[in-house]
Amino acid sequence: MATDIRLKEELPAITDQLIETYTECSRLNHLAHEPLPNRDAVADIVSDLFEVLYPGYGKRQNLHLGNIGYYVGSLIDALHDKLTTQMARALRHELCQENPHIDCEKIAQPKALEFLRRLPEIRKTLEQDVDAAFRGDPAARSHHEIIFCYPGFEAITIYRVAHEIHRLGVPFIPRMMTELAHAKTGIDIHPGATIGPGFFIDHGTGVVIGETCHIGRNVKLYQGVTLGALSFTKDDSGALLHGAYKRHPTLEDGVVVYANATILGGQTVIGARSVIGSNVWLTESVPPDTTVVLEKPKLRLKGAKPAEMPFTYEI
Repeated sequence: MATDIRLKEELPAITDQLIETYTECSRLNHLAHEPLPNRDAVADIVSDLFEVLYPGYGKRQNLHLGNIGYYVGSLIDALHDKLTTQMARALRHELCQENPHIDCEKIAQPKALEFLRRLPEIRKTLEQDVDAAFRGDPAARSHHEIIFCYPGFEAITIYRVAHEIHRLGVPFIPRMMTELAHAKTGIDIHPGATIGPGFFIDHGTGVVIGETCHIGRNVKLYQGVTLGALSFTKDDSGALLHGAYKRHPTLEDGVVVYANATILGGQTVIGARSVIGSNVWLTESVPPDTTVVLEKPKLRLKGAKPAEMPFTYEI
């Protein structure tokens, strides 16, 4: 604790200067009576969803068919309430300016219920994802290891639930969920992307999947892959147009993309069963059953040879 109390006399002036910026920089604050979605509450929802999707792997162990119904039932009941509250907050922020008297809870509750109805189908898709990971990675010892340990599978799980909430037209919350995964795993999947079952991200760090990507069934990506936009549409004033117009690539069924490849553009289509090699930069479509690689590079090593001459290895 500081001992010179006189130095604290400046604090009221600092506070006043900061308060002035709340008017000057109004985009950086939300000084309204209606609360926004709560980050901690959304993280808690994600944690509960993992318990529902993967019972026995998380907080509650010793589950069996005799008690699983009670446990999951209590989670679903709590999720209904938590989702309704947070969805209502998100919807209220989008709607309250034009419709200040709208009942956002009345809109949010059916959306929360519809999302919960979709959980069985999400599990069926995740079953295919975990099996794709096991089949695609010789280092995997079991499906259990993938669910416990693989960051790519965790990011895919959160994407799957966030995507369904995104489809329901709920703002903020889907992106908050996928950014939780991004912060933890280094994998950035926009909840608006469309990704088929049997999806596997090996290693995963640095993967970026844009909002309007279309990814087919049984696609495999390695670390550092970017599925991004080549250019952005602007209005007459030169400002970027916002929205989900197609600006990210399409990967058809069975495509494999190796580490650090970059595929850009809404009109770029990677045909089924094609293989995109490491470090490739691709802005045009390729037909099915195509392999795209860089020309073989030369590796030049300089060593302390007696003649002090560089030597070259070709790879």
